[in-house]
Amino acid sequence: MIIGQGGREHALAWKLLQSAAVTEVCCVPGNGGTARLSGCQNLAVALDDPAEVARVAQRQGVDLVIIGPEAPLAAGLGDELRAAGLAVLGPGKAGAQIEASKSWAKDLMHQAGVPTAAAQSFTDLEAARAYLKTRALPIVIKADGLAAGKGVTVAETAEVALEAVEAALAGQLGPAGRQVLIEDYLDGEEVSVLALTDGQTVYPLLPAQDHKRIGIGDTGPNTGGMGAYAPVPWVTPVLMDRIQQQILLPTVRALRERGIDYRGILYAGLMIRPAGDPWVVEFNCRFGDPETQVVLPLLSSPLETLLLACAQGCLGDVPPPEWVLGGAACVVVAAAGYPGPYTQGDAIDGLDQAAETGALVFHAGTVWDSSHHRTAGGRVLAVTGRGASLGDALQQAYAGVSAIDFPGAYFRPDIGWRLTHEE
Repeated sequence: MIIGQGGREHALAWKLLQSAAVTEVCCVPGNGGTARLSGCQNLAVALDDPAEVARVAQRQGVDLVIIGPEAPLAAGLGDELRAAGLAVLGPGKAGAQIEASKSWAKDLMHQAGVPTAAAQSFTDLEAARAYLKTRALPIVIKADGLAAGKGVTVAETAEVALEAVEAALAGQLGPAGRQVLIEDYLDGEEVSVLALTDGQTVYPLLPAQDHKRIGIGDTGPNTGGMGAYAPVPWVTPVLMDRIQQQILLPTVRALRERGIDYRGILYAGLMIRPAGDPWVVEFNCRFGDPETQVVLPLLSSPLETLLLACAQGCLGDVPPPEWVLGGAACVVVAAAGYPGPYTQGDAIDGLDQAAETGALVFHAGTVWDSSHHRTAGGRVLAVTGRGASLGDALQQAYAGVSAIDFPGAYFRPDIGWRLTHEE
């Protein structure tokens, strides 16, 4: 059973169903893509009723529950399902604080000795205003809680920084912004490293690079992610070992010292500083989206074996993940207006033609209305290409995107631009 309805969940279902050991996947609630995926069924179950989710999982004979999004993890769904005797991939409420509260995560990082930017939390506007006057620009303003990837402002001026603090504390981001984190800006290159852990053993997955901003050249407001590629060529084995030894293992150890049995995905959003040092920008408690859509297509190990071992606390008993050679790149096709207000219900054309290019089309904000796929979210589709090189993967992804059409469809034409930039 996969909890969630985005592109990440479609990618998980697709990958799991490639294994002969997986007979069926049910998605709660799923989307238009999982509705049409052979071997998969969507189930309408209220996620705010954990007892009912557990009953449905038991009735379906589910061997593993994978919780995709951060909100149900932060609400404690993992705890409830584990208490019902189910194997669950995803931390409990205590562990999910690593994403649900940026202030809590900062304290944990300091406890673990993990390199991260200096920051302070505020609920009082005047105190925040006074602190801002003492910091250098640019400065980063973060909502403390969950804001669907849109609670971060990188402010180049004091005026923009203050506006972001005022907006958050005034309630424009809802409960997520009742407390804000004011954080020093880190320069460098961002990398996402998702790792599997059962609370003891840690297996990093391939590094990926996300593209958060809506506009070309990483401009404009933050989104949930407009595209990604993997692996990241300049993240060497030596650097990956540093990330493992200096960030991932100490963080899992600090969680354990707090009495937290963390079983799931530890997602480190990193900044590789100009000197080559990895620093943590943030942690997430689940698979990334769209990183999952580029990492899983390159995985050659059975995904269900790794995830079940995490859930059962025996990850060290199975071999580390193995990977196919080459690269994968994902381009997100969004609804017009995203990340602001956007329209829904538009018919999506060209999906069969996109598949004929060889691209993988993962559905995110879609529904199936018995005759047609329609838009039902801000990020509508995630189109993934694969190839012997990242250039080949990007070419295939954009070939797939070019076949797709719905009113106002928007995508960034420059996913992967930092590869050229780095060269």
